[in-house]
Amino acid sequence: MSHSPWWHGAHGEWFVVIQIILMLLIFLGPQNTAGWPIWTFPSPFFWSMGGGILFLAGCSLLLTGLFRLGTNLTPVPYPKENATLIENGPYKLVRHPMYCGGIIMALGWAFFVQGWLTLGYTILLGILFDIKSRREEKWLSEKFGGYALYQQRVRKLIPFVY
Repeated sequence: MSHSPWWHGAHGEWFVVIQIILMLLIFLGPQNTAGWPIWTFPSPFFWSMGGGILFLAGCSLLLTGLFRLGTNLTPVPYPKENATLIENGPYKLVRHPMYCGGIIMALGWAFFVQGWLTLGYTILLGILFDIKSRREEKWLSEKFGGYALYQQRVRKLIPFVY
């Protein structure tokens, strides 16, 4: 295990920093900007209700993934030295349930607040999670011999799709 300073990013620390910035923008940043059209989809109430449901579903998936990891949990994408491969619970549905839950939660929030910028931040978060998971999966493949079979069985970020 490398002992370089965190800002060198040897274990994916910069992914976490960017993720925190995007999450702050999603939940606390500006939702719309002057000059852009307002959210004009029919039934704003239903968009907000649907967003609230998605938000809660995303929170649920994120928390379930977090608790299922148990002692394997680390703030960076680099696996712990004594980590074990988890393939059950939410990890049977999607390889990165916390990332998936975060995306669903952010998308739900964007619908709830009906913010174009919030939706844009959410898209950026999804792209970040895709890039971050690619790097994480290289490390997991190096650590766990059976990871390639797990990748064939379970989708990465969106259950049954991707």
